[in-house]
Amino acid sequence: MTDLSQAQTTARAARRNPLDYVRPNILALAPYSTARDEYQGGDISVWLDANESPYNNGVNRYPDPHQRQLKAMLSDIKQMPVDRIFIGNGSDEAIDLAFRVFCVPGQDNAVAITPSYGMYEVAAATNDVALREVQLTADFGLPVDELLAAADAHTKLMWVCSPNNPTGNAFDLAALEDLADRFDGMLVVDEAYVDFSAKGSLLPVLDKHPNLIVLQTLSKAWGMAGLRLGLAFAHPDVIALYGRVKYPYNVNGPTQITVMEHLRKGVVAQVAEIKAERERLAKVLPTLDVVDAVYPTDANFFLVRSANANRLYDVLIGAGVIVRNRTNMPGCKNCVRITIGTPEENDRLISVLKALKSLD
Repeated sequence: MTDLSQAQTTARAARRNPLDYVRPNILALAPYSTARDEYQGGDISVWLDANESPYNNGVNRYPDPHQRQLKAMLSDIKQMPVDRIFIGNGSDEAIDLAFRVFCVPGQDNAVAITPSYGMYEVAAATNDVALREVQLTADFGLPVDELLAAADAHTKLMWVCSPNNPTGNAFDLAALEDLADRFDGMLVVDEAYVDFSAKGSLLPVLDKHPNLIVLQTLSKAWGMAGLRLGLAFAHPDVIALYGRVKYPYNVNGPTQITVMEHLRKGVVAQVAEIKAERERLAKVLPTLDVVDAVYPTDANFFLVRSANANRLYDVLIGAGVIVRNRTNMPGCKNCVRITIGTPEENDRLISVLKALKSLD
């Protein structure tokens, strides 16, 4: 910790202006203006503005580039103003845009925890931005001071996944807020698995931290991985910048319509069942001969350590069960990541593992 008092730290964080971290060329960028941007509403029956096909087949018209209806629905669900919501083609688009908006290629850098989601590294490399990885503590805790120490004057972004992938644990919200207060740059907290966590989200404190970006997704708890819909929540200036840089029609029309249909149905029952199955597996997995450790999780998966992850992975594949082998990730030697499935799928997993007495 620094010598700053809490009051001084909070005051400093309140002065964080996200525009101070933006690439100069992005600040000056004039976004592409679509025909749908120029259209301000009215009783239009003849559309001759966008060089589309006039023959109605359900997808002949361009979609709303700003996803207004979908944003209004998400605003109600997430209790967030529309001007704080970005909708992207999966969270990967929001991740890539963070590098494109804030980091000058070949000059700026970013800091991230490890082990964590691999797309931070891929997006950094794609944008020619050095990524400085900081190892989690031995029990996968958040090393706040070490993360701050890894930053310098050219560090524009810091990445924390919570609940973290592949470790499964969520970090204390107070620690994440402390990180946002103390970091002189944009802190991006990826909450892809937040719907399964009892620790809650940073969305209610977003107003307090102008340098905070919170990512969420509809791929996990909401069951829409095939539709590729990711969300970013941030200061309105950040969302506006995302809107400038993104491709004009980044979310297609059928996806917008289908997502709204699924949002109306809700996922309370499905999330409750996954949590119940998580409790069941947390009791059963540690009793199995080939399982050495099951790490605590706030997500819809477990990180499981065995004597030989490669052998365990191959045996499960041979039995028609696929998990993720994470043995090559820092701190995850001989670990596999097991997603929580339906009760029937979990029964199958348990059955296969129970039949194994060793991994020789």
